[in-house]
Amino acid sequence: MSYGIPSAEPSAQVPVCPRHPDRPSYVRCQRCGRPACPDCQRAAAVGFQCIDCVNETRRTTPEVRTVYGGAAASGKPLVTYGIIAVCALMYALQWLIPGQVVYEQFAYNNVFATPEYGAFEPWRMLTAAFLHSPDSVLHIALNMYTLWIFGQALEPLLGRARFLALYLISAVGGSVGYLLLNPVLVPGQGLVGVVGASGAIFGLFGAMLLVQRHRGGDTRQLWVLIAINGVIGFLIPQIAWQAHLGGLITGALCAAVLAYTPRGPRQGLIQAAGLVAVLVLLAAASWAKISM
Repeated sequence: MSYGIPSAEPSAQVPVCPRHPDRPSYVRCQRCGRPACPDCQRAAAVGFQCIDCVNETRRTTPEVRTVYGGAAASGKPLVTYGIIAVCALMYALQWLIPGQVVYEQFAYNNVFATPEYGAFEPWRMLTAAFLHSPDSVLHIALNMYTLWIFGQALEPLLGRARFLALYLISAVGGSVGYLLLNPVLVPGQGLVGVVGASGAIFGLFGAMLLVQRHRGGDTRQLWVLIAINGVIGFLIPQIAWQAHLGGLITGALCAAVLAYTPRGPRQGLIQAAGLVAVLVLLAAASWAKISM
C-alpha cells in the first residue's frame, strides 16, 4: 500500500486570498466579501477590509484639509521632529569633526552675502539655522524645546508642507535681518559666524501671533513671550537680536499669507505664490543692502 504525499495546494472548497492563491483565507473583507490573508487584511471600523478596498476608499474619499489649506495629518508632528533631528545631527558633527570644519562650511556671516568679496554663498542664510554654538548646550536645548512646543501647535494647524515652508523661510528671514541691520564685514576680520535656529523660532512666534489673532484667540501671553525674548537679545552679548527681528517679521508675513488667503480650489496655489513673494522680497532687500 502506498500513501500519497499531501498536496501543498489548497482544495477547491477552501477559500483563498486573491492576491496570494496559495494561502487559505477564512477571513473575508467586510466591504467586498472576498477572502483576505493576514498580509492583505487592514483593520476597519468593524472587522477587516482587503487592500484593494482600502485603496479604493482612499482614492474616492476627499482629502481632509485644515482651515489653512494643509492636508490634515493625525499623529506626531513629523516635520517638527525631523528639524530637531537634523539640528541634533549637525550639533553632533560639530563635536565629532575636528576643528571648525562644519562651522566654517555652514555658518553665516555678512561677508558671504557680498559678491565683490568673492564669497557670495547665500545658502548659508539657511544652513546657519541648523547649527548651534558647540560651547553651549543650553543654546540648542532652548531652541529645540521651543521648536517642539510651537511645532506641536502650528504643524497640525498649517499642515506639514506649509509649516516646513514657514520655518525655512523664517530662517532665511533671520539671516536677512542680520544682514540689513549690520554693516557688511570686510575680509581679514575672521569668521564671526551667526548660527542658531533663533531666527526661525522667532518666525514661529510671529506666525503663532497671526494665527491666534485670525482665530480670535488671546495673544497676550505671546506678546509677553516675544517681549521677554526680545529684551534678552539686547541684554546678553553675542545674541543676534537682528536675526530675531528678521525672523519675527518674516514669520508673521508668511502666516498672513497662509491665514488670509480665501479658501477654495486655488487656495494652495495662491499661498505658494504668496510665500514665493516673501522670498523674493527677502532677496530684493538683501541685494539692495549688498549693492550699497
